Amino acid sequence: MHQLSDTIVALATPPTKSALAIVRLSGPQAFSMFSSIFSKDLTLEKERGVHLGTIRDGDDIIDQAVVIQYLDPKSFTGEDLLEIIIHGSPLIAYQLIETLIAKGARNANPGEFSSRAFLHQKVDLIQAEAIHDVIQATTIEAKRLSLLSLTGQTSEKIAPIRQRLADILSLIEVNIDYPEYQDIEQATKEKVITDCVEIVRLLNTFIGEGEKGRLIKEGIKVAIIGKPNVGKSSLLNALINEEKAIVTDIAGTTRDVVEAELNLRGVVLKILDTAGIRQTDNVIEAIGIRKAITTVEQADVVIYVQDATNPSEFDDDALNALLKTKAVIHVYNKKDLLTKYDKQKLYVSAKSKDILPLLDAMMQSLGIQEANYYTPSFNNTRQLGSLKQIREHLLKAIEDAEADLTTDLISSSLQLAYQEVIQLLGLEGKVDLGSEIFSRFCVGK
Repeated sequence: MHQLSDTIVALATPPTKSALAIVRLSGPQAFSMFSSIFSKDLTLEKERGVHLGTIRDGDDIIDQAVVIQYLDPKSFTGEDLLEIIIHGSPLIAYQLIETLIAKGARNANPGEFSSRAFLHQKVDLIQAEAIHDVIQATTIEAKRLSLLSLTGQTSEKIAPIRQRLADILSLIEVNIDYPEYQDIEQATKEKVITDCVEIVRLLNTFIGEGEKGRLIKEGIKVAIIGKPNVGKSSLLNALINEEKAIVTDIAGTTRDVVEAELNLRGVVLKILDTAGIRQTDNVIEAIGIRKAITTVEQADVVIYVQDATNPSEFDDDALNALLKTKAVIHVYNKKDLLTKYDKQKLYVSAKSKDILPLLDAMMQSLGIQEANYYTPSFNNTRQLGSLKQIREHLLKAIEDAEADLTTDLISSSLQLAYQEVIQLLGLEGKVDLGSEIFSRFCVGK
């Protein structure tokens, strides 16, 4: 368990040689601990500041350092915090950390600085998750979405829903407990239905935006499948503009799954080139074909490649049934060998790298628009799961209201929806529903 009474220390930059390194020290004893080895007493400081001085372990000079001092509660962690900028030698960094541990600090656990920021309500849970996402981002677009969450813009989108639910619940509670107040709006079942329908409509928008945001942030798996010698490996090479896969005229050259990544207009595609699928007695090739089918099962999008000069479908009923459950792009390769085309088909030439129509089709299959790159969204599994749970509770409230159940029974589903909103933000134990409800009324005056 994390103890907020502890003072924690950790290296905040990579443990490699560099021009500078940063060591973070946070907790109630941060200033006194560091002052005991620094050439200036930071416990006397009353506001944020930057200090230059010498760090010593007894008579041994550890380093000269620039120290940025943040006072509780105006810091990232919400407590006294120091960012100690030293020369970028791992030796110096670890000597400083060991010295601070000897003074009473302890090594921070993974993510503990961000955890303290959350526990001290400097960030909500969505913002805390975004810290990790910003660090892990592999595209400008993914980083942009994560920064929107980090700055609180995603959390702000749920505020109207939280407000609306609290308003509905407050009306229900006051109507039940204070029926003599005739001047208070009545929480009729029609009003509950109307409000819940509007919230569900908003949630549907958020879920759709979140699914698009998840694709931008996490990327997708794309499987390239087809019969032998239709040009799957050539297509992979053309997509990534690199000779990644071995290409020959010999059927069955690809035996294992070949992986590559492509940044397609801000979305990372993990492309998986698979063995040609056919009936075979070759044990090794058969293993490759089984892997191909497994890859199809795991893929988000399937590129089904056929030879444009001699197209033919799979005769495997199980595989065809599986493909019906996937987003499949049918591609006809070897366009360069044709003289006329079917306007209903998507043609490419992997050999001449004429693949732009396929790139357009892939983006279209994802359904991502330019606006999705700039829209704050609830885009991880936990957040999307919470939105869907809120929606389910509201749909139950609508069902109960339409079935003419009593308002107290309808209220139970609304309370579950409200609590799920609180969990989405990570505010369990920090928000009292009763206080939120009755703060809206001057009941009992």
